Amino acid sequence: MKHATAFVWNGASMEPKWPRLAAERFEPGETYLLIDVEHYSGKSLRHEFAWLRQAFASLPQNIADEFMDEEHLRKWALIQTGFYHETLIDAGSKSAALRVAAWARSEEQLAAVVTRGPLVVIRKAKSQSRRTMDKAEFQASKQAILEHIAGMIGVTPEALNKQGDHS
Repeated sequence: MKHATAFVWNGASMEPKWPRLAAERFEPGETYLLIDVEHYSGKSLRHEFAWLRQAFASLPQNIADEFMDEEHLRKWALIQTGFYHETLIDAGSKSAALRVAAWARSEEQLAAVVTRGPLVVIRKAKSQSRRTMDKAEFQASKQAILEHIAGMIGVTPEALNKQGDHS
């Protein structure tokens, strides 16, 4: 299992932020690759949630009841735009797949669950947390859901994006 470990640059070398944890994970004398990951800003995330609130409030009545809140809308849009983790379960038969799908829906309300014959396909939205998405992937996911949701409410992505600036 891979773990992220924080390091601090002291001007001459990288020092682990938590030395005891680093001592558990790393062997003295071994070489490790340190990858600099650029994280997105909290401002960008707050901007996303601002326009999501506006979009949720602007959903046409015929689709508004499909979403519990803006978080549900966000996760649904992530799945619709390809930012998801997929699990396939071979239940053995169509009737068993229907039972497994019903169970999966009861366990995870915000997942997309479908059956295809004996298969159950479960798609869960990728987390947009800093631990799981770097700046580039976050920006790509943010833009994709912005465009998708803007289309749902009949506005341009630019107009919806500006709504986030004014909230």
